[in-house]
Amino acid sequence: MTQPTPGTEHALVQEAEGGGSGGGSGGESTGTVVLAGAVNLAIAAAKLAGGLVSHSSAMLSEAAHSLADTVTEVLLFVALKRGNKAADARHPFGYGRETYFWAFLASLCTFAVGAGFSVYQGVETIREGEEQGSPTISYVVLAVSFVLEAGSLLKAVRQVRREARSRGISPRRYLRGTTDTTLKAVTFEDSAALVGLVLAGLGLFLEQVTGDPLWDGLSAILIGVVLIAVAWSLARANVSLLIGQSVPDAVREQLRAEIAGLDQVDAVPFLLTSVIGPGQLIVSAKVDFADTATVADIERASDEAERRLVARHGGVRYVFLDPTPGNGRAQAASPPAG
Repeated sequence: MTQPTPGTEHALVQEAEGGGSGGGSGGESTGTVVLAGAVNLAIAAAKLAGGLVSHSSAMLSEAAHSLADTVTEVLLFVALKRGNKAADARHPFGYGRETYFWAFLASLCTFAVGAGFSVYQGVETIREGEEQGSPTISYVVLAVSFVLEAGSLLKAVRQVRREARSRGISPRRYLRGTTDTTLKAVTFEDSAALVGLVLAGLGLFLEQVTGDPLWDGLSAILIGVVLIAVAWSLARANVSLLIGQSVPDAVREQLRAEIAGLDQVDAVPFLLTSVIGPGQLIVSAKVDFADTATVADIERASDEAERRLVARHGGVRYVFLDPTPGNGRAQAASPPAG
């Protein structure tokens, strides 16, 4: 068994074909989350003021959207801090998966507060109508919000690009495979925020031109639909990681080949991997050693397997090798017949 290796907490386990399964720098992700939270709090207050003055459902939906994003950033900040706690006797593999628990709560907040209020507000506006107020302040708030949200998104995108470039993969592929769900959440939510601002501005403009509040209501509903899509995507990713997600097949086969290529190893009939936190991985395998291998040979091979996997796959934190052939299923002898 390997012990935790310094400096691998946030490393990426790379696929042979260029995919990723790990996360970026914890400190950098924290900065990204804090900036996004501060921006969203200021924007939420401004949108609320604009919505109350203009009587715009879309603006009020955007205020709820930014408030939900602010709460989300708080939960993501907690996720980063809790997930980085050191391992102890009660949690020998550390607290990495707690990151995904708090990130999952963040996705629920986006769904319940942001999407729920937006859809409700839009439906009510279409059914009951609304008194049209001055849209000027709303346009100003939308423009300023767009600039601030774009700045927050730019920081997240730069981090994504830097992490992807260091691994020789595309930013899209990095986002799809990364286990740093806090960075993924900020990137998705800031992108959704920009889309929401455009929808709110469009609905406000069409209502002003036509005098029909239907457009403002439809805009609010569409903002809710965008938030539902983002919340679903993030919740699905976090649930998978929280349960204990394996690495992609290409990575698993690469790990198997590393072990199978050792002296005295005939085959690796069974290998399991499990992500235990952002960029943290457990590798467990049943190994069929040569019949002529001595105890010393097995010890040397096991030690070499540990060194190889940790050196070539930075996210590997623990390696467990079982020197018995088999398919990995626990088996027991049948009880003798009475």
